[in-house]
Amino acid sequence: MARDDGDDDEAERALEQVRTICLGLPEVSERLSHGAPSFFIRGKKSLAMFHDDHHGDGELGIWCPAPPGVQSQVVETEPERFYVPAYVGHRGWLGMRLDRDPDWGEVAEVIREAYRTVAPKKLIALLDE
Repeated sequence: MARDDGDDDEAERALEQVRTICLGLPEVSERLSHGAPSFFIRGKKSLAMFHDDHHGDGELGIWCPAPPGVQSQVVETEPERFYVPAYVGHRGWLGMRLDRDPDWGEVAEVIREAYRTVAPKKLIALLDE
């Protein structure tokens, strides 16, 4: 089910929140990837992808790498908020819905954990300073 055109404001607000969180991390940049706003560490390593109605799925969310075992745990316990994303789910990535009154502190924590999962150790150390 496609999202309504009236949801554009919601999607733009969500993207701005995600953008602020991601770009606040060391050496993260943004560019389009596969037509979606995406965030990369040092311009190469994928950190997060923002999706609004990806292939007509009706979802507004982010996809990001998760520490080993986390994806299955949270998808099983909270399927209304988390899901296995297409294309990258088999690699342990986690999908998080943003169209269901997200807790932005929790969204930030999920993104920070994704960063810790894939960033070089020197950059991770900057988070702990």
